[in-house]
Amino acid sequence: MRLFLKEHVPLLILYAIQLGVVTLIYWLDGFRNTTTSLYAIILSSAALMIYLVYRYLANRSFYRRLEQPPTELSASGVIHQQSPLPEALQRLLASQSRLYQADLLSYRNQIDSHRQFINQWVHQMKTPLSVMHLIVQHEDDPRFMAIGDELDKMRKGLDMVLYTARLDTFEHDFHVEELDLATLIRGVVSHQKRLFIRSRIFPRLELAEGLRIVSDEKWLSFVMTQLITNAVRYTTREGAQVRFRSYTQDDKRVLEVEDEGVGIAEADLPRIFDPYFTGENGRAFEESTGMGLYLAHQICGKLGHHITISSQQNQGTVVRILF
Repeated sequence: MRLFLKEHVPLLILYAIQLGVVTLIYWLDGFRNTTTSLYAIILSSAALMIYLVYRYLANRSFYRRLEQPPTELSASGVIHQQSPLPEALQRLLASQSRLYQADLLSYRNQIDSHRQFINQWVHQMKTPLSVMHLIVQHEDDPRFMAIGDELDKMRKGLDMVLYTARLDTFEHDFHVEELDLATLIRGVVSHQKRLFIRSRIFPRLELAEGLRIVSDEKWLSFVMTQLITNAVRYTTREGAQVRFRSYTQDDKRVLEVEDEGVGIAEADLPRIFDPYFTGENGRAFEESTGMGLYLAHQICGKLGHHITISSQQNQGTVVRILF
């Protein structure tokens, strides 16, 4: 109703002006019968009101549809009204919808092709990395050890690219199962032993035995790898520890990863899960990408877990995952 009135305000104004002009012309011509003039104005106004009421009733569903925002893309252009203006608008919206759907399909195909290329490229790169790692892993020369460390960094970078590309199709690439939390954490920590040794930082496991969780081992292991990498990267003091604790709280399984690193500035805490956000630490540590915690947060959300972070500068950071 409001849209109908707004549309016809100019018509009402023009009608009032025209009625005044006609009345004035008759008045100047010497016609002074006020009763007849009022009678003519009433009849003319009644005819206008009848037209407006008919116009509104004939296009009521059309105006109501325009005042209601669409809730679904498929229903955004559906207007059931048998009159020239709604039918023309319906044809226009249908044409635009077809063009939009065609562009959207083309865009999705490009994204799928790009994702497929990324997955294939990452797997192709992992093969020469594995070969090079086998070549240097039994060498005692410090140069070969440095090469091995760089290979580990490259492998983690490729994993980040791969998991980022797969995040949009997460529902097609995960397997939920019951896992022993302590066993999973020990396996991830053991896999990252080269990182701990190179940085001279020691893992300390305070894990409760028998805690079972429901999750995806591959995705959760990737999250733990990101947390361990961050904990070691931002711990500059040799001999420091990274503590892993697991316990039950309010019928929920809780995992804590605590480091003794530089911590996170209080002003940066609200944005730590934003993609590509590095904050103050990103300016001090060149290897920061701002994607590790973002991916960890996204993956935990898709797995149904809840991740939180508390930190104090120069004292350390505690990451908690609630299962």
